[in-house]
Amino acid sequence: MKLYIYLLAASLLWQGEKISKSDDEWRTLLGQERYQIMRRKGTERAFLGKYVLFASEGIYCCAACDLTLFSSTDKYVERVGWPTFKQPIDKKNIYYLEDWSLGFKRYEVLCRRCDSHLGHVFRDGPPPKFFRYTINSLSIEHKNR
Repeated sequence: MKLYIYLLAASLLWQGEKISKSDDEWRTLLGQERYQIMRRKGTERAFLGKYVLFASEGIYCCAACDLTLFSSTDKYVERVGWPTFKQPIDKKNIYYLEDWSLGFKRYEVLCRRCDSHLGHVFRDGPPPKFFRYTINSLSIEHKNR
């Protein structure tokens, strides 16, 4: 509860402002690896991301625009190869798109502020909501807030 109150006070929750940049600006800002994942909907290699087994307390923000996305209190180790979360800090901070790129329906998770690809959400997570947000480590930054 204390973490959520701090986030509201810091105005890190979605306020309706969008960030728009040209493709070249995103490439310069993010670097090649992050650009491929966040702007071209790539995926980092399983088990190689820095947050897969990371367990420090704090919040996870979008690596492109710093919008608050996930809390360490909702992170869990699923051993699927990417950081996993039960839920976002606030549903307004993300949105979903249907993704059929692998031949079956799944849902892509994107940052509401900058439209960056974060990962995917599945319905095989822990109770009570059974969501598993599988997020690329390169799409997020951990902050000790």
